[in-house]
Amino acid sequence: MFPLLDEYHLYLKLEKSLSNNTIEAYESDLSKLTGYLAEAHVKPEEATTEVLRDFIIEIANIGIHPRSQARILSSIKSFYHFLIYKDKREDDPTELLESPKIGLRLPEVLSVDEIDAIVAAIDLSKAEGQRNKAIIETLYGSGLRVSELINLQLSKLYIDESYMLVEGKGSKQRLVPLSPQSIRQIELWKIDRNMMSVKKGNEDVLFLNRRGAKLTRAMIFTIVKDLTALAGIRKNVSPHTFRHSFATHLLENGANLRAIQQLLGHESITTTELYTHIDVHFLRETIMKYHPMNKGK
Repeated sequence: MFPLLDEYHLYLKLEKSLSNNTIEAYESDLSKLTGYLAEAHVKPEEATTEVLRDFIIEIANIGIHPRSQARILSSIKSFYHFLIYKDKREDDPTELLESPKIGLRLPEVLSVDEIDAIVAAIDLSKAEGQRNKAIIETLYGSGLRVSELINLQLSKLYIDESYMLVEGKGSKQRLVPLSPQSIRQIELWKIDRNMMSVKKGNEDVLFLNRRGAKLTRAMIFTIVKDLTALAGIRKNVSPHTFRHSFATHLLENGANLRAIQQLLGHESITTTELYTHIDVHFLRETIMKYHPMNKGK
């Protein structure tokens, strides 16, 4: 019989089909609770609502941000749902636990000019220059997650049809359009890639590091941060910023919210609706700038 936490790991991986990064985040959050319960001599499967509420109060008192508190609580709820699913508990002690109030935090968005400045900052004379240009164009042109970008496969690029097959969260696949500019930059990168020595097992990976192996998430973050600094942009930009910008620019230019949901690979329209808040700000600025009643104010 697997220990309880090992069973939970397999449940997340095999039955919930979560990515390794998500599983690590769940287990990291859960370890905070199990450490707290161990000091209180309480087994996780026997914890009461009162004990769990005390834990939430404890992490709030030590200064953990409300957003992080909410994430930890979400992980705990997942664990106790697992216990019920496995018939190790009959009740849900997390049912009455309230999430901390979190103000709406709109994601950072780049303007088209700022994205152009980042692309212009790429030094194409360097060995990695064309690769980095293809990476930025693909992030912004198709709104990919970092994990989706680094796992792109040559065999899943349908250049003639201007599509690619992307594996998103939970190993779910979707077809994502490729813009003409993304196709051009990928084709140019493939010329450089064909001259590289590719490490065994990476033959089908699109984006490679200088050693011929798949890029890591951390490397994509470094590329984006360095280029943003070179472009003189002071915003807090990450690879995900290009995904936010992709969705926001589509919405601002009249794209249907359901279509954006499909392009981003969101299971729920609620997740995509975040961008309507961004659009409201954009629309308000438009009214203030162009409506005759607001001229001169």
